Amino acid sequence: MAGRSRNGETSPLRLIAIAAVLIGLVLVSLRLLPGSPFESTAAAQWGRGESPAARDGARTDRSVRPSPSPSPSPEPEPLPFEAKEIDLDIDGWYAWSVLDRRSGEIIGSDDMDETSTTASLIKAWIVADYLRRTADAGQTPSDAKLADLTRIIRDSDNTRTEQLYTQIGRSASIKRLLSTCDLTDSKVSSDLGWSRTELSPRDTARLGNCIAEGTAAGPKWTKWLLSEMRQVRGAGDFGIRKAFPAAEAKKIAIKNGWVDRTREQEIHVNCLAIGDTWTMGVMLQYPINKGYEYGMKNCEKITEALLTSSP
Repeated sequence: MAGRSRNGETSPLRLIAIAAVLIGLVLVSLRLLPGSPFESTAAAQWGRGESPAARDGARTDRSVRPSPSPSPSPEPEPLPFEAKEIDLDIDGWYAWSVLDRRSGEIIGSDDMDETSTTASLIKAWIVADYLRRTADAGQTPSDAKLADLTRIIRDSDNTRTEQLYTQIGRSASIKRLLSTCDLTDSKVSSDLGWSRTELSPRDTARLGNCIAEGTAAGPKWTKWLLSEMRQVRGAGDFGIRKAFPAAEAKKIAIKNGWVDRTREQEIHVNCLAIGDTWTMGVMLQYPINKGYEYGMKNCEKITEALLTSSP
């Protein structure tokens, strides 16, 4: 038989051939064995019950998949006022301004930067200035003091206002107003008194926002002050909020001013209002013989003319 030596022993060539066949069988087995370092790609895929397409999908990088588009933010509710020119049958001068508390945008008449004396409107700042400074000093007003402040805001008490104005430094308080509330048009009346402070309608709206945002009275007393301004009563309850339906009007904080200027032979009427998303300032100057009621009604009339819909 070929391959054997004459003495019956297997030849070296035959042994080499047998060894080669055995090694080949071992290598094939290792390539088909799961987890083996010699495992083929095909065996790894098919042996685990996955098609090549599934394996490719499993390797997909999820981070490169497009994320869902975010839902668009809802459009903010428009202000109840319309930016437009109004031409009303009003004797004398009048101007107005509205500030959007959400964006800071200001609209108004062409002369919204002109100033007029504030009269009692400035009392809202005087009370706010006192409350902020008292809190900053770590003090709390007494119940009697708070009662005085209530009379100043709700009833426009002049005697208590004069006392408080002197306590907080008189014209120094108005200088703080200009810097604290970032007013640009207004003027300090020196020591002519709080009533002679000059604001513009634009700065009046800014003052309202300064109060509403908590800057004027500080975080501790802002809610209290706005509550008092919503409860203005008697002769001072007129103007801007009267143009709104009753249910809405009671949510609007106000402080108004009215005074006869004999030197100028004029009456000055001023209106400040603070709504949820807006503040507004209206100012009028007209002949002294027309009386207070004329300006009070026209402040309301100006507001009505600017509303986007009738109340």
